[in-house]
Amino acid sequence: MARACKGLYEFGMSSESESVEKTPKPVARLRYRELSERWRAVMAIMTACAIILAINQIFNLGFFVGYVMLDSRYMYLITGVMLCMVFITFPASKHSPSHVPWYDIAVMVIIAAIFSYYAYYAERIVLEAWEYAAPELGVWLAMLTWVIVLEAGRRAGGWPVFAIVLVFSLYPTFADSLPTVIAALSIPVQDVAIFHVLGEESLFGIPMRVFAQLVFGFLIFGISLQFTGGGPFFINLAFALLGHLRGGPAKVSIFSSGLMGSMSGGPISNVLTTGPLSIPAMRRIGFSKEYASGVEACASTGGVFMPPIMGATAFVMASFLNVSYVTVAIAAIVPSLLYFFGLYMQIDAYAARNGLSGLPKEELPELKTVFKEGWYFIAVFAALIWMLVYLQREAVAPFYATGLLLVINQFTQHKLDLPKFMQLVAGMGKLLAELAGILAAIGLIIGGLAVTGIAGTIANDLVYIAGDNVLVLLIMGALTSFILGIGMTVTAAYIFLAIVLVPALTNSGLDPLASHMFVMYWGMLSFITPPVALAAFAAASVAQVSPMRAGVEAMRLGAIIYFVPFFFVFNPALLLQGSLLENLQALSTALIGVALVSAALQGYLIGVGDLGRGGAAILVRVMTAVSGLTLALPAGGLFGFSQILLLMVAAVALAVAVTLHRLVVAPGLEPIQGASP
Repeated sequence: MARACKGLYEFGMSSESESVEKTPKPVARLRYRELSERWRAVMAIMTACAIILAINQIFNLGFFVGYVMLDSRYMYLITGVMLCMVFITFPASKHSPSHVPWYDIAVMVIIAAIFSYYAYYAERIVLEAWEYAAPELGVWLAMLTWVIVLEAGRRAGGWPVFAIVLVFSLYPTFADSLPTVIAALSIPVQDVAIFHVLGEESLFGIPMRVFAQLVFGFLIFGISLQFTGGGPFFINLAFALLGHLRGGPAKVSIFSSGLMGSMSGGPISNVLTTGPLSIPAMRRIGFSKEYASGVEACASTGGVFMPPIMGATAFVMASFLNVSYVTVAIAAIVPSLLYFFGLYMQIDAYAARNGLSGLPKEELPELKTVFKEGWYFIAVFAALIWMLVYLQREAVAPFYATGLLLVINQFTQHKLDLPKFMQLVAGMGKLLAELAGILAAIGLIIGGLAVTGIAGTIANDLVYIAGDNVLVLLIMGALTSFILGIGMTVTAAYIFLAIVLVPALTNSGLDPLASHMFVMYWGMLSFITPPVALAAFAAASVAQVSPMRAGVEAMRLGAIIYFVPFFFVFNPALLLQGSLLENLQALSTALIGVALVSAALQGYLIGVGDLGRGGAAILVRVMTAVSGLTLALPAGGLFGFSQILLLMVAAVALAVAVTLHRLVVAPGLEPIQGASP
């Protein structure tokens, strides 16, 4: 792909780019260990063992000798391997950033011994119901496992995850000492430990089961795409398609980061992957550092919920709802479309208002060349979607797609030799270990709430506090989701709220799928909203700008996502849950509404021009926003507004805005130079 990359790297390797590309490295060092060659080999071997276990179980191979492994034995083995990998990948503190100390090795030996014991006695654990009455050795091992999982969660997810999991996993031991609203019968710590570790509703509950049976394959597929050149291909494809348009590099960021977000598994890693190329390109044509950081943060965050691959949260959601993953992915199509369409329209308006043109075509990769050298990435994606949608083979589809990708890749310039293949396997292990460590710990929250039965009580109390007012309940849920999202990953925050909050929303008459989507979307908002906008702060580190200023710009750019969850909760047609006519009507009005809101936020409306500055201009923008929000608000649903009424209000507001602009604002404006569509 060297020729296709030529134009991209001509500006990507500018002096500014060279300086910012160094920025993410200290971030990575603080997060992951810099492993020696020997420990990288150990990681690769462990990852290979985990992959073999997963393939054998998911494809029901019986190790080719007809041996059928119990699901519980499989879970013990693969969880033990993953926990060992957590203690290799993540240092306990800053004092061991590049070596694995003796105490981590000791913990890994203990993990191997404990989980081998569990695997050996897997049949007895199930048949004799050890989760309620385990032998004394089983009890002590369960308590030790509890502590190890807590520490693994701290290393992989941080102190906030550790603190929340610690409180809720211990909750059954002191539940009778709490206020009546959240009180329950207390349970001895030994009984809580065996329920957590030897049952199927806590450590080995929905999060880890989904990880081991579904998410595992998709994570491997995503890492394989990156190691075989999928990242550069999608970035070059975006530059070839959009780089020449006004504000081109920012539009490229939307396209490439959206696709990469599906592969990388998280907004922050996505920012650090695509940001060093997209941010300098945006700066080159005149975008401010703050705006470039905000664009990259919003695009990377949006990639997490963009079909067809939406990350671990979507698979967990499908398991909670007892529906197929495809059902969740289809429901996410319109909300993700509205989000990225809103970003695109805001960038276009900003570029038009500030006269920012695109990049010269001669510097951009040719579309024909990009496709010629990377066609197989599109083919593999198409095969994956075909297996997901038409064959309904969610568990095995990513393995087939990964195998197809790796085979085709060996006949290209990106073919993997043994050292590169070992790096690929070790890279898979790092990502698998991180997610497994977090999900294992989050499972303890589910166990703590399940063993006491308090989740249903909390849901009823929330409905009571809200006074049966659905809007108040949604606002409470949005704030709770946002606060939890500050300190936890999207998946972790979602799992907690799916247990505690979603039942309250569904009890109030809201659609279950819409309720789950609402919680997930609001959990993601913390990545672009100050004071803790982690994705924006990561982008700020790449752009070398104030994190808070980047966060404010990201919040402004991502404003549409603050409204979309409320829209689809009140009318599930935006989740494609209505009739064909209802879906088309909701989508068409929402798209126009989002375009108007984007114009109001950036101060430029297509067909009208610059909306100006000053008091009258503010009124023009407010009326334009009112028109857009009214159009985007779905008709019917819980509000009961008719489509005709909404259209009339929107038309009047827009007419007032346009008239005021022509009579008062436009005469004082100077023509904009330099930015053609």
